[in-house]
Amino acid sequence: MLEKKLLRQLEGRGHQINCLTRNPEKLKNTGKNTTVYQGDIMARSSMWRAFQGVDTAYFLVHMLHEKEAFEIKEIQAAQNFAFMARTAGVKRIIYLGALGNEKDNLSPHLRSRQDVGYILRESGVQTLELRASIVIGKGSLSFEMIRDLTEHLPFMITPRWVSTPAQPIGIRDLLNYLVQSLNIPMQQHETVEIGGNNPMSYGDLMREYAAQRGLKRIMLPVPVLSPRLSSRWLSFITHVDPVVGKKLIEGIRNPTVIENRRAEVLFRAC
Repeated sequence: MLEKKLLRQLEGRGHQINCLTRNPEKLKNTGKNTTVYQGDIMARSSMWRAFQGVDTAYFLVHMLHEKEAFEIKEIQAAQNFAFMARTAGVKRIIYLGALGNEKDNLSPHLRSRQDVGYILRESGVQTLELRASIVIGKGSLSFEMIRDLTEHLPFMITPRWVSTPAQPIGIRDLLNYLVQSLNIPMQQHETVEIGGNNPMSYGDLMREYAAQRGLKRIMLPVPVLSPRLSSRWLSFITHVDPVVGKKLIEGIRNPTVIENRRAEVLFRAC
């Protein structure tokens, strides 16, 4: 969903766009300046045409739906993308990664997100890595989880992960960052943390969502509820795939808040 929204934003600004996708039929009604290429990021030979003539390449890939070895597949995807970008003469890579202090014991999902950023930077192509927390908006897996839980459960038994601090960002603000990243002046690689003004937990977000919808919701914290049990519980209440839900919940144990204000410097002039 984010990819399609970004495509519309870029088309509206008159950019010439190459889209690489495994399923071209899912990209209908594209603009006249958009060319859709069928390919698989896990197969380098299928990617070559899409990279020709490209100045800036967006990397918006994750493998959370993979049941096994998703981290290895994400690394392979990043390596293939980096190789193609370097070989084709791409000048800049823009990557949407994840917040989280590298010194913490990061979950596999968050660690993989940051490992991907490292691989892209090591490609030799100038890389701008945007690190974000929860994205608020239609199509965001985290937001869909919050929405479904709040809509369907008047009374919630909430595990500890519901209280972990995060720094949500609205999908419109995220799109603005992604579009503006095309023109940010850079001399080298940049890792930029982005988010809203104030940290909030998943619990805070569920309470705010309930308030906006006029719903009365009661939350009862409990000291333990494992990611595995939580993901199975989610599979009954939400539309989020339990495989994906488990990885997301494992990541929620880590605070995902902004620790530097580099974004305010880089994006101030845009």
